[in-house]
Amino acid sequence: MMKKLQKIGVKKITALLVTISLFAFISFWMARRPAMGVTETEQAMKEMEGMPGMEGMEMGINETGQATTMLTPQKKKLIGVKVAEVKEEPAEKIVRAVGRVAYDERKLSLVNLRIEGWIQDLFVNFTGQEVKKGEPLFTLYSPDLLSTQQEYLLARRSRERFKASPIADVRETGETLLASARRRLLLWGITEEQIQKLEERSEPETAMTIYSPINGVVIKKEGTKGMRVTPDMTLYEIADLSTVWVFADVYEHELSYIKKGEEANITVAAYPGEQFRGKVTFIDPFLNPQTRTVRVRLEFPNPDFKLKPEMFAEVELKASLGKALLIPESAVLDSGLRKIVFIDKGMEMYEPKEIKARRIDNHYIVQEGLSAGDKIVTSATFLIDSESKLMASSNMMGALGMAGIKMEQAQMGEMDMEMNGMEKGGKKEEAPKGPQTKKAGDLTLTLSTEPTPPRDGENLLRLKVTDASGKPVENAKVIFSYTMPMPGMKAVKAPAAFKNGQYEGKAKFGMAGTWEVTVLVTPSGKKKFRRHLRWRQGTTWKEWKGCRECKASSGRVTPPRSIKPT
Repeated sequence: MMKKLQKIGVKKITALLVTISLFAFISFWMARRPAMGVTETEQAMKEMEGMPGMEGMEMGINETGQATTMLTPQKKKLIGVKVAEVKEEPAEKIVRAVGRVAYDERKLSLVNLRIEGWIQDLFVNFTGQEVKKGEPLFTLYSPDLLSTQQEYLLARRSRERFKASPIADVRETGETLLASARRRLLLWGITEEQIQKLEERSEPETAMTIYSPINGVVIKKEGTKGMRVTPDMTLYEIADLSTVWVFADVYEHELSYIKKGEEANITVAAYPGEQFRGKVTFIDPFLNPQTRTVRVRLEFPNPDFKLKPEMFAEVELKASLGKALLIPESAVLDSGLRKIVFIDKGMEMYEPKEIKARRIDNHYIVQEGLSAGDKIVTSATFLIDSESKLMASSNMMGALGMAGIKMEQAQMGEMDMEMNGMEKGGKKEEAPKGPQTKKAGDLTLTLSTEPTPPRDGENLLRLKVTDASGKPVENAKVIFSYTMPMPGMKAVKAPAAFKNGQYEGKAKFGMAGTWEVTVLVTPSGKKKFRRHLRWRQGTTWKEWKGCRECKASSGRVTPPRSIKPT
């Protein structure tokens, strides 16, 4: 019985020892996992410290809320990173629209009569017939016109007889009668040439010929032979097609590129590959509310009558925008609220940069944020953006590589400490708590807080700007921007107002530690400039441990959670 108990006890002890050993191994392995990433980070940072040009290199989060990305040559090749230089080039905007060919309204003519009569002979007898100016259209028999011709001839003979009269009134009567009859013929549409022939014949013409007023094509014909016509009837519509109009509908967001007198090209399906050149002659002063477009009128020469009214045309308008900084569309990550590009800083490092730009076809015109000569990423920007956001997350800076070193899952606090060490040559520099003074040319900037030192929660930032004579500068625009230099922290902007000789703005510091404050100052009539300052806010873990008053006032033996160990 005792032997059985001993065997059972030995088995239990053995099982207990195995369990403890397994638990210890698991604990050691779990503790070892995060340390592996930190070890690689420390090794990479030590090697980076020795690289030329790394002094002062900022690896933290910038104003975009993202971090500078570092890629190994292998990863760079794998994702297909391409870099291009920003250049100043001639910019051109091409506006495309659908157009419709129409008659030139200035070259339309209607043929109608001012007297009643009957069409006797019809010379132009079908729609589409081409006519020349002065070519006969038809002959008209009109009793009224015939009697007026007779009156004119009679008045002409009477004038010759009245010329010999010694009485002046009689002579004037002859001239008046002739002028009245002549005027009536002209008002009825009889030409000077026809009146002259009437005088030569000395006999009235039974059927008067009506002629074409312009060169063109008959687009409408109402008259037929033997038809009775009245003054309210339009017998012919004639259009001169030597020039035509094209109406194009342009969207309102493209309207700023269209200018009167600009060149325009069109193509039509009837003549593939052939371009017709014209120009913009008019822009409608109103918008179509249904289509949200503005009608633009173009004018095109049409000597061969190839362009026919009611044809559809593809319109292309080219607007010259002068020289500008052009970057390809693939280089810009446009979220709708902001536009981000990645600048090649060398050493396989890519810094995110917010820009102001205007899209032009497959390019962007840079208005602010880049300069000629900058090198930007034009391919694989989406993958680099993902890498940048991952590095800026609050929990890790992932997939960071340089010179063949892969840095993964580095803890936030340790990475920040290493980066600060790199910036200061390995020596940690403690940020001040009191007022600080910076120079900006002939201006002196003094930044302070209320209270001093700053505390958790809301603080008042005060900036005093003085000129070389010590006089406060009043007419300036000041904006405070503050953040804690650690991944995941975004800068918060606070506008400042001039009060009591200095500029004041409110800032809310959420936790104890080092805070970076950037001051953006735009003096009146001068260029804006920035100055960066650092503040240590609140009580550190070490100070709290040695502060009896802190322990007595809080009733605590250990520091609160808001104070992190250093």
